[in-house]
Amino acid sequence: MNYQSVLERIAEDVAPQVGHGTPAEYIPALASVDPHRFGMAIADVDGNVYGVGDWRQPFSTQSITKVFTLALALAHGGDDLWERVGREPSGNPFNSLVQLEYESGIPRNPFINAGALVVTDRLLTLTGDASRELLEFLRQECGNDRPSFDTEVAESESAAGSRNAALAHFMASYGNIANPVPTLLDHYFWQCSIEMSCADLALAARFLARHGLRADDSRLLSRSEAKQINAVMLTCGTYDAAGEFAYRVGLPGKSGVGGGIVAVVPGRCTLCVWSPGLDEQGNSVAGVAALDRFTTLTGLSVF
Repeated sequence: MNYQSVLERIAEDVAPQVGHGTPAEYIPALASVDPHRFGMAIADVDGNVYGVGDWRQPFSTQSITKVFTLALALAHGGDDLWERVGREPSGNPFNSLVQLEYESGIPRNPFINAGALVVTDRLLTLTGDASRELLEFLRQECGNDRPSFDTEVAESESAAGSRNAALAHFMASYGNIANPVPTLLDHYFWQCSIEMSCADLALAARFLARHGLRADDSRLLSRSEAKQINAVMLTCGTYDAAGEFAYRVGLPGKSGVGGGIVAVVPGRCTLCVWSPGLDEQGNSVAGVAALDRFTTLTGLSVF
């Protein structure tokens, strides 16, 4: 398949939607990002990368990193993680406190903020340095040292982090947080601040298309674990719009409020698209449209 020509066609088709939506205003460092930026990259299972637009421009990955933290926690610690976090869609905003009250401090899934805090807490216990473990993994998988922490974004996240602190303290009251909450929050905010390009993210996520195999062909996850992460991405990866995303795109995907979305075609390729204008659910307007066009043009989906 000529991925480059597909990307060029997609960029042309979605151009009218680039700039629609609003950047994440509740994080001051993201509010000023130009919503008219657009980039998209595809990495096939052999490591060939194709791109269009701003595909080499670093941007704030935000919640996309939750996929990689989950993979590392499973790789280090096994399935007992699932005793502390569920695998069901939440149906509520990504930073909601509501369900934790009813469900005794067990988050619905690892991609809402409460669930991601539990996963980061687990990785912190297993490694001693969750944010650095994540950054080194991302650098190794994309094959360069460009991914880095953004101090301004991390500080901005921390300054606006009262809701995340509330989530962590609430779960700690149920015994579902093992580390001191301030330490956990620090690692979580640094994790969300990592900057990467579409090319970097598409390469870093290839292990999900390669059934758990890393870039060096060593095994990170079993085939079953890779399948499980892809399944949770499909059902829970785009906040409370996961049903609409599955309907339109038909691929496992994980979005972030920095405007990026990573998607997986198992056995074929991984994709990353970035455009900062978000819809009401926190997903990139042009990004979802671009992935919709990809599956329509290529016929590649999990359905």
